[in-house]
Amino acid sequence: MTTEVFELSEPDARRRLHELCDILTDCVAGGASVSFMHPFSHADAARFWTGVCDSVRAGGRVLFGIEDGEGLAATAQLLLDTPPNQAHRADVAKMLVHRRARRRGYGAALLKAVEAEAARRGRSLLVLDTISGSNADRMYRRAGWTRVGEIPDFAAMPDGVLAPTTYFYKRV
Repeated sequence: MTTEVFELSEPDARRRLHELCDILTDCVAGGASVSFMHPFSHADAARFWTGVCDSVRAGGRVLFGIEDGEGLAATAQLLLDTPPNQAHRADVAKMLVHRRARRRGYGAALLKAVEAEAARRGRSLLVLDTISGSNADRMYRRAGWTRVGEIPDFAAMPDGVLAPTTYFYKRV
């Protein structure tokens, strides 16, 4: 089975808003620390994704997706909206994989696509953060990202428990 990563345009993302919301609500329900707290509704997710769509339309980010047999299963974002003195870099954000689709290499495939797009756009440095010790933390290390350090109690998990965050960078 091949894993095909594709870019979602703003109109594509708006058409697939329900699927995007399903991925995000599933990740939050599963305990992922991706900026949101319990309770988290489909309407909350729709507000978030509407803002993402606006940013994609404005050129401030690139949205990637992967489908499985049930529809959209994973997403990641390349954030390009940086200050003038940071036009050489970008952030990787909201690497989301639906729980039904985990352990299939979707995260690694998305990460490669994000890295390639960043390089294509002349971005030579990527930055991201993740919960320390998470599966994502291990994936970034395996993919050759450099750990910068850890900040204790940086982010709250959806249930309110504080967790440490690790920052990574990669030159592309």
